Amino acid sequence: MATRHLSMRPAEQGNRERFLDAALSVLFDRGVSGLSVRGVAEAAGASTLSVYARFGGRAGLLDALYERTFDSLRELLEGLPPSSPDGVADLLYLALEYRLFARESPVRYALMFERPVPGFDPDPALRSAVLRTTFTLFIGRVERVCPPGADPRAAAYQLWTAMHGLVGAELMLASRTPLPDWFIPPTAEANEEMYCRGVTAMMTGLGLRNR
Repeated sequence: MATRHLSMRPAEQGNRERFLDAALSVLFDRGVSGLSVRGVAEAAGASTLSVYARFGGRAGLLDALYERTFDSLRELLEGLPPSSPDGVADLLYLALEYRLFARESPVRYALMFERPVPGFDPDPALRSAVLRTTFTLFIGRVERVCPPGADPRAAAYQLWTAMHGLVGAELMLASRTPLPDWFIPPTAEANEEMYCRGVTAMMTGLGLRNR
C-alpha cells in the first residue's frame, strides 16, 4: 500500500507509535487546530525535524493518524463479543458501540469521516484500505441476517449511512446551544432511544432478520 507516510524498519515502530500517541493526545485535547508538526513534536517531547524525518511532513503525519483512528474502530469491532444466535441483536449492539465510539471523541470521528483539517485529503490508497478492512467486519455481521439473494455489502452500506447520519446529527446538535423546542430532548438517553429506533427501522426496511 503506497501512502505518503514513510516506511520504517521494525526497530523504528516504537518511535512511530510515540508520535502517533502524541498526535492523538493533541487531537483529543486541542482539536484539529493543534495538529501541526510543531504541536505534535512538542507533545511527543521531540524536535520538529524528527517528525519530518519519520513522516515526511504534515500530510504524512495526518495520513498516519487517520490510519490509527481506523485501527481503533477496527479493534472495537474485532473486540465485540462472539456472535450469538440472535444476529439482529448482535447487529444492534454493534450499532450502539459505533455510536459510543463516535461520542467518545467527536473530533476523532470527524477526522475519519469529514474534512475538518483544511487541505487534508487522505491518501487514496490508504483511505481505500482502511475502509475496506474496517467494513469487512461490519459486512460479516450484516451477512448473517441478510435475506436470501440480497447483497450484504449494499445492505451494510445502507445501514452504515443510517448510523452515520443519526450519530452525525446527534454530535452536531450536541456541539451547539440546545433548542428548547426540539423534538428530541437534549439527553443521552433520548438520543440513544432515537438512534435505536432509526437503526431498527433501517434494519427492518432492509429485511435483516434472524434466519
